[in-house]
Amino acid sequence: MKRDAKALADLFNTLDKDRQQSLFDYAEFLQTKGGIVQQDIGEPVEVPRAENETVVGAIKRLKLTYPMIDSMEVFAVASNLMTDHMVKGRDADEVINEIEALFEDTYKKILREFE
Repeated sequence: MKRDAKALADLFNTLDKDRQQSLFDYAEFLQTKGGIVQQDIGEPVEVPRAENETVVGAIKRLKLTYPMIDSMEVFAVASNLMTDHMVKGRDADEVINEIEALFEDTYKKILREFE
């Protein structure tokens, strides 16, 4: 039997709910005992800012620049900033700068978590 994440997931899916919970509990127990593999976070990808970039375009660019960031981590704040621009008329460059800072801060937070 192949021993990888997919094989483990397949095995997990064949178990009843109680045994699934037991397997999950055991995995969490093992994690607390160490042996965690250091994940490769990677460096941001250089994607230049376009001239006259829109807020939506900036978010798309930053998702490419920081592929290691789960977009749901920044979604709420980025959405609020985009709404400020579209509804309240905030300057696009100002909003884009704040969204860039949001992504950069989130990236730094991820790095600190894996130090």
